[in-house]
Amino acid sequence: MMKYIYALLALLVCSFWSDPSALALGGPTEQLRPTLNVVIDILLDPSLKGSEYKVERRTKIMGHVTQVFDFREMSKRVVGREWKALSPEKQDNFQKIFTKLLENAYIGKLENYSGQEIQYIGERLKDDRAIVSTQIENNGQLIPVDYVMIKEGARWMVYDINIEGVSLVRNYMEQFKSILRRDKFDGLVKLLEEKNRTFE
Repeated sequence: MMKYIYALLALLVCSFWSDPSALALGGPTEQLRPTLNVVIDILLDPSLKGSEYKVERRTKIMGHVTQVFDFREMSKRVVGREWKALSPEKQDNFQKIFTKLLENAYIGKLENYSGQEIQYIGERLKDDRAIVSTQIENNGQLIPVDYVMIKEGARWMVYDINIEGVSLVRNYMEQFKSILRRDKFDGLVKLLEEKNRTFE
């Protein structure tokens, strides 16, 4: 769990830009590179501290994260081959529920941010796919984090995160596979909705 929190922290840091138009410029690393001061301002903003500002704080965070994170592509991949058989309405609903699950599971942990350093190691490009390799330094430990990205127009969007070789998307896909076999798609949706309610 903590490894994915560090990865999401890095993603969050990389998703804030002083000029939003910068998201449409440059290669994957340039589009992912952080403006750390902006993130720190938001995470440490006294006016957003406390549980009474949770909704406002999460809304601000997710508003930026969705600029660089393709939750549609993630949703499609965690469901697998059954995705194509779903109606557009069911696809939209699942994306909304799954995105909320990720928000609930990880975003809340970011309030413990204490200035972890993110180091960019390099990138690999092949056609419309890219992997940006980074390391997050936390308490003297270096955690390798790879961002798997796809090019959509002029923008590079993250659709998976690998931490020490373990894929976030594959992890969820394996969890959902048995649920889909046993309870079908509607059963998976019901389970995720129940899980989200536990965070309320």
